[in-house]
Amino acid sequence: MATSSSGSTPADTATDREIVISRVIDAEPSVVFEAFTRVRHLSRWWGPEGFTTTTRSFDFRIGGTWDFVMHGPDGTDYQEWITWQEIVPPERIALLHGEHRDDPDAFESVLTFEPTGEQTRIVMRTVFPTKELRDEAVEKYHAVEGGEQTLRNLADYVAELTRDDAGRNGTTPKEAKN
Repeated sequence: MATSSSGSTPADTATDREIVISRVIDAEPSVVFEAFTRVRHLSRWWGPEGFTTTTRSFDFRIGGTWDFVMHGPDGTDYQEWITWQEIVPPERIALLHGEHRDDPDAFESVLTFEPTGEQTRIVMRTVFPTKELRDEAVEKYHAVEGGEQTLRNLADYVAELTRDDAGRNGTTPKEAKN
């Protein structure tokens, strides 16, 4: 059975290896997509509550990687590695996420950025190699709660970003981005 949050329902047949999390963010897809694709933004919001992120390298292109460390509030460091598999601005990002390059336990995620008026519904669909790895992520690492917190952090950051850009430039958030 898939785990869904925020009232989302997977569009296709859910599996016992999947987690689906979604959130509506008060900004257009291009703004939300940019917050996901620029390291200067990612380091400000990525991760659950209390976590910080240190980027070692970042190359946002198909086949490129993001090598980073998430620092937990308890002082634990989590080595992370993302390889970008598909990029369709500002609609979709597919990635492979593990602890290191060629991690046999890496999971696949697809993020979609769906316009809903002047807002964006971001849907993060994650599929693990096995049910056991999915269950471990949910039970041991609190993946559902952490994913919800991460998307909440993104929403808060985008709100701050658009408010600051509009205020600083005396423009709308869309004009400030250009």
